[in-house]
Amino acid sequence: MSIAARLQSLGIALPPVGVPAAAYVPFVRTGDLVFVSGHIAKREGKPWVGQLGVTMDTAEGQAAARAIAIDLMGTLAAAAGGDLERVRRIVKVMSLVNSAPHFTEHHLVTNGASELLVQVFGPEIGAHARSAFGVAQIPLGACVEIELVAEVR
Repeated sequence: MSIAARLQSLGIALPPVGVPAAAYVPFVRTGDLVFVSGHIAKREGKPWVGQLGVTMDTAEGQAAARAIAIDLMGTLAAAAGGDLERVRRIVKVMSLVNSAPHFTEHHLVTNGASELLVQVFGPEIGAHARSAFGVAQIPLGACVEIELVAEVR
């Protein structure tokens, strides 16, 4: 099944590349690697504000991370010339989770993005190295921010 068909079967329409909120670009391609800048969680087009362990639980954090993965794929598609079939491998995902000091499920929150990437690209391309960190704050009060590195042809 093609990536476009998988996205369609999941009811996912990729968004256009977002306009950066500061002095950076949405992605940088060097050789076969694409470095996608961090994307914050959004709900209904606005920052998905919250802090895990205070105003949000793990399940809501997973939903936010999944939403970010959709935005990341939209940017990755642009970086790959509009064709996600050109993605050879999702190499690395780094996730920052706005969380209380006692919150310890950052890895489970990040699974919301990781699991969707594997669903869309399949395990051979979508499985990736990963880091998940708890942080005191994320820009605009967002609950999660995720960046990724991918190899493209």
